[in-house]
Amino acid sequence: MINAENLSYGFPQKNLYENISFTLAEGRHCALIGSNGTGKTTLAELIRSPEKFLFDGKLHRENVGRIGYVTQFASRDKNQSVTVTDYLMEDFRAIDEQIAHICTQMETAEDLDILLEQYQQMLEEQSAMDAEHCHSNIRRQLQLAELEEKADLHLALLSGGEYKLLQVIRQMLRRPGLLIMDEPDVFLDFENLNGLRDLINAYQGTLLVVTHSRYLLSHCFDQIWHLENGDLQEFDGSFLAYQYALLQRKVELQEKAAAETAEIQRAEALVERLRKEATEVIDPLRGRVLKGKATYLKRLQARQIKPPFVKIQSPRICLPEAGITSDQAILLQVQDYSLTFEKPLLAHVSFAVQAKQKVAIVGPNGAGKTSLLREIREGTNPAIQYGEEATVGFFSQLQEESLCQAHTILEEFLDAGLNTRSEVEQYLAQYCFAPDGLERNIAHLSGGEKNLLQLAKLALGEKNLLLLDEPSSHLDTFAQMALEEAISAYEGAVLMVSHDFYTIANCMDSVLLVEQGTIRPMSIRAFRKMIYKHHFSKEYLELETRKKELEARIARCLEKGATEEAKVLLDEMEPIVAAME
Repeated sequence: MINAENLSYGFPQKNLYENISFTLAEGRHCALIGSNGTGKTTLAELIRSPEKFLFDGKLHRENVGRIGYVTQFASRDKNQSVTVTDYLMEDFRAIDEQIAHICTQMETAEDLDILLEQYQQMLEEQSAMDAEHCHSNIRRQLQLAELEEKADLHLALLSGGEYKLLQVIRQMLRRPGLLIMDEPDVFLDFENLNGLRDLINAYQGTLLVVTHSRYLLSHCFDQIWHLENGDLQEFDGSFLAYQYALLQRKVELQEKAAAETAEIQRAEALVERLRKEATEVIDPLRGRVLKGKATYLKRLQARQIKPPFVKIQSPRICLPEAGITSDQAILLQVQDYSLTFEKPLLAHVSFAVQAKQKVAIVGPNGAGKTSLLREIREGTNPAIQYGEEATVGFFSQLQEESLCQAHTILEEFLDAGLNTRSEVEQYLAQYCFAPDGLERNIAHLSGGEKNLLQLAKLALGEKNLLLLDEPSSHLDTFAQMALEEAISAYEGAVLMVSHDFYTIANCMDSVLLVEQGTIRPMSIRAFRKMIYKHHFSKEYLELETRKKELEARIARCLEKGATEEAKVLLDEMEPIVAAME
């Protein structure tokens, strides 16, 4: 269906792909993964509309037909007064109207050939969309997404996550030859994420999905495209199997590197002995042997495998210095807070955040979490009081609030307080921004790159209370893990709105659960138990825990060069990965 050979493309300031090749066969569900800024969205757009790009190499699209697309930025007209069902019926009704219009033209037209051709095309499209069963298909898709109770609601009453699921359903109902989705999971709550998972797994067409969601990656997809460092690696299988294959490759390469190091050491010892002998005895034959062995040593050194073995861009995220604050100090007090936005959302909410506490606000889309965090940031509501020692930093899911889209990266950080280009280069290198890319305009960066810049700006200065609104959104999986490590190491307090179960479970101390218009405190242990009950099986939790333990042990083995022990642990992990798929 889709085939590329030696495809290369880039911008004046950045090469994205260099001679990459890939194949997507009919009916496959492929996940496109990779570090932020590697060009995943651009590649999806190139496949969708190759005529818009000047690229080298070949791109073949055979028997694809229509291509559907779901953007990561779903917007709607709040005044659109249609129900969910009517909205999903719009494409079917549009075809009916076109057919009726063609039939009307036929009544008076002298030349029917063109109209008959158009009429046949409309009938074929109607058949491809299975228009005859559109009502039952809509009901089935809404049930899969757990939105069947919303069928008669107006769009304006849906949450952002629910509306995003409708975009997926609408495109799936059109039954395109290829459906491309760009981060359809961003900002979805846990329930809507489950709905998206079920929609993907039930879909019988061909899918290419750009995603960083560890939940979707672990529960969907039978093919992986990994875009990294200008190259693309294909893997025929699940994401869990791909992770295992990467780890296996890492062990193999370390074993090979160890063997090469031993060979180099032997060659170095031999060259050194021959050199010593050559100074003692003048012998042309020995001189030629010495020259040959020295050349061989240079070749060994030139091809020697060096770490990292599987090179993946992973940022080193830092959070600001927190300063010295008493552990018992109250940095934030919310007392009897209420929120109304078109309708009552929250009432009589009270909680406090102490120094060094890490608290997540969790709840369904549209429950008022971000609005609460914004009011906390503004600090003008009398129900919200900061402690005397509080110094506050804010991360916004609306990137333009903290980044000037017209600035270059360099301009943004010179304005933020760094003094020279060299200082900016050195600072942003840990966030995987190359020096030759600092002149790029912020408006042209990917969502993940913008969020990394937000985090980099947040780290400047001293702050002991961080308000984070969906900080892991758009970040690739490696950046998400780096963020979790940074939050865990941060010595200040964190109040975070997030829908990412993994980030919450890996670095938060407790949860504020939004339910029925109020907030209920919950321990992180109780939260994990609740999430796994509704989203995973007990067996899966046990398997995942065991897999993480083995991964940590293998990492320690690689650090000390114990490759044989690492291979034994890999063998132990293999059936666990198979059972999790």
